[in-house]
Amino acid sequence: MKNYILKDAGQSVPPSSIQKSSIQHPASGLRRAQSSRTRPFIIPVFLPHQGCPHRCLFCNQIAITSVKKNLPSTKRLRSWINNYIKYKGKQRHPVQIAFYGGNFLGLKTDDIMRLLHEAARFVKDGLIDSIRFSTRPDTIDIQRLDVIKQYPVATIELGVQSMDDQVLAAANRGHTALDTEKAVELLQAHKYEIGLQMMVGLPGDDETKSLATGRRMAGLGPDFVRIYPTAVLENSPLAALYRQGEYTPWPLERCVIIVKNLYLMFINNKIPVIRMGLQVSGDLAEGSTILAGPYHPAFGHLVHSEIFLDRAAAAIKSEKSNHDTITLKVHPRNISKMRGLNNQNIEILKRKFQIKHIRIIPDPALSQNKLVVQQHPNPAEPAGEQARHHPAPQKFSF
Repeated sequence: MKNYILKDAGQSVPPSSIQKSSIQHPASGLRRAQSSRTRPFIIPVFLPHQGCPHRCLFCNQIAITSVKKNLPSTKRLRSWINNYIKYKGKQRHPVQIAFYGGNFLGLKTDDIMRLLHEAARFVKDGLIDSIRFSTRPDTIDIQRLDVIKQYPVATIELGVQSMDDQVLAAANRGHTALDTEKAVELLQAHKYEIGLQMMVGLPGDDETKSLATGRRMAGLGPDFVRIYPTAVLENSPLAALYRQGEYTPWPLERCVIIVKNLYLMFINNKIPVIRMGLQVSGDLAEGSTILAGPYHPAFGHLVHSEIFLDRAAAAIKSEKSNHDTITLKVHPRNISKMRGLNNQNIEILKRKFQIKHIRIIPDPALSQNKLVVQQHPNPAEPAGEQARHHPAPQKFSF
């Protein structure tokens, strides 16, 4: 029996009226909470297309979020947040209000301050720990950061999408890779927690460019990343190109492999990947929104299953002996990842190594980055051969 370590397996009132004690920069405290392996409880406030200077080629945020294109009133925002607080549970911390789906710092200054001020009231009352939002890299400048510094904003996510200027131009992003580098440098200087979002499969993209984007993003040292495959959404500019035969989306299998390699790259650089694939919404689940492309409601699961398949295959191959039955032990949370969808990983391993029986056993004593492979002697073998083929357990690191 051998132990294999999976290194990779491991969401307008003047601001002066807010008490100073409630708006001190919370990013360092948030990082301490997350370092204890607790994920923040996110209260999402979707602002589809709000603050966007133009329409990106791939975008239809109304379809993704199932939210109409308008800013919430103060009353509606307050009610929305209170409803989430009721259901969060006592043990779910830290708690963040998150403004997603638009270009937050592209909003009018009065709107930015109104939304942040209302969210800050919940921080002042001790119900919320901090605020986060997503925005474009080219909206990060000293003037806008001066506007938000008086509010308890801890986390800022940048819609990077690519670090290849040709891909960015083809996607009608309107910013460059240099804009992203400057934005990250400025945010780091102001001690914000930084998330970077990237897409694979945009027009003009390929495996080489996607991996190059991943390397440049990792070199910027973000606190976390998200990876999204490009799907063709109805009523997006990309949909017209698809119908005209000018854009071909990547197949699901190709996208899973590329995202797997990106995931491993980030994890090996100690950068968490907190999402892979589009968030499932009502419209996406119905299947009427996505015309084509590598969408899957369990995309992240597919990526993790590929990783476990690779690790199990490498472990079995290293045994260098005949196998009739083997047992794979993993942490209980990784059972489904090891099996793959519809037990696909098990069937692949059986065919590849001519194994008759493979058992998957949950072992809570194992860490989530370990895989234990145990071979079972063939009863027809002499005792001496059994001992030679099945030595004492050893530990191996990937």
